[in-house]
Amino acid sequence: MALIVHKYGGTSMGSTERIANVAKRVAKWARAGHQMVVVPSAMSGETNRLLGLAKELQPAQITPEVMRELDMIASTGEQASVGLLSIALQAEGLQCVSYAGWQVPIKTDSAFTKARIQSIDDARVRADLDAGKVVVITGFQGVDPDGNITTLGRGGSDTSAVAVAAAMKAQECLIYTDVDGVYTTDPRIVPEARRLHTISFEEMLEMASLGSKVLQIRSVEFAGKYRVPLRVLSSFTPWDIDIDEEAKSGTLITFEEDENMEQAVVSGIAFNRDEAKVTVMGVPDKPGLAYQILGAVAEANIDVDMIIQNVSHDGKTDFSFTVQGVDYSRVLDLLKTKVLPATGASQVVGDPKICKVSIVGIGMKSHVGIAAKMFGALSEEGINIQMISTSEIKTSVVIDEKYMELAVRALHKAFDLEQETASA
Repeated sequence: MALIVHKYGGTSMGSTERIANVAKRVAKWARAGHQMVVVPSAMSGETNRLLGLAKELQPAQITPEVMRELDMIASTGEQASVGLLSIALQAEGLQCVSYAGWQVPIKTDSAFTKARIQSIDDARVRADLDAGKVVVITGFQGVDPDGNITTLGRGGSDTSAVAVAAAMKAQECLIYTDVDGVYTTDPRIVPEARRLHTISFEEMLEMASLGSKVLQIRSVEFAGKYRVPLRVLSSFTPWDIDIDEEAKSGTLITFEEDENMEQAVVSGIAFNRDEAKVTVMGVPDKPGLAYQILGAVAEANIDVDMIIQNVSHDGKTDFSFTVQGVDYSRVLDLLKTKVLPATGASQVVGDPKICKVSIVGIGMKSHVGIAAKMFGALSEEGINIQMISTSEIKTSVVIDEKYMELAVRALHKAFDLEQETASA
């Protein structure tokens, strides 16, 4: 009898009819003899609705006290989901109990709206499982050392599910969503995109960090750290599908050394529209330049992605980096008011209409010329590259946003990703 964790996204929990179907699927697994822990998200759109109400009332200055209350509000969406799902499971004739994160407890730090899990006390959950109950736990939330409810940030239910699976040493964590696995790229842009049967944690981590929306990046980090096998599959297949067939469907996210791992040179194309580029121009080229610029940005809790420092001319240099689009205006204001006076730079310019496109593949470690092939494919389409970043298993470029879909299609074709064995 295996311990299995199921996670269901907001779309899967989007109506009472869908919740009833989730209950039937979970019941099928429980009746097959598995111990079941289920982590559902809030119903689709519910968290946005709640935070929208808060926005109508909140003061202009977002204080820590306001952030605490936002977590109190946002956490209620998942609490409704676990209660509804538990009732549906009881209607299926199963013994079931639901818990909020603080009741488990899932212990976090005190960074409201983006807390990190520190530990999970699984004694209460194990006792219920041993008593033959299905346990349903809120995703997205926990409790800090002072007893305050915290949330983990958007997509945090994935992280909750993987953390619970890690703490309880589950055999597998199944992430049910509105897609049937991880694809070579977004099928809405490239209809020929192919579902991957397996993908390594390393590749999935890169895909998630580069803009793939299938899994939240922190959940993949957690899975890799604690070696939790993950499977991404669809909750919109018939609930009564054969359990052995279902257990092998979707995409298995596993370890590089798995002998069944697909050995494609490039496994997928990731992209992110939510990017903006900022350049500090005419900065005196001297030690401490990067720290002066990026230190101020870090203090404002703004994430920086790609970074380029140009060659010095006449003792001056330009320093460019990218941030999330939502942070663009704030970064510009910060640089103009604090960094320019401190560094003696001439000006700050920016471009919010860029995007990042990346090729990812564990096979890139052992093949040469992959980046050149990427650049050649973009060149043939007349797409100019503004910035480049590389690692062992990925190459990313910043290009004009209007060329994003063209670039994705060109790269998907160049590396034959519609084929089961992609080319070098």
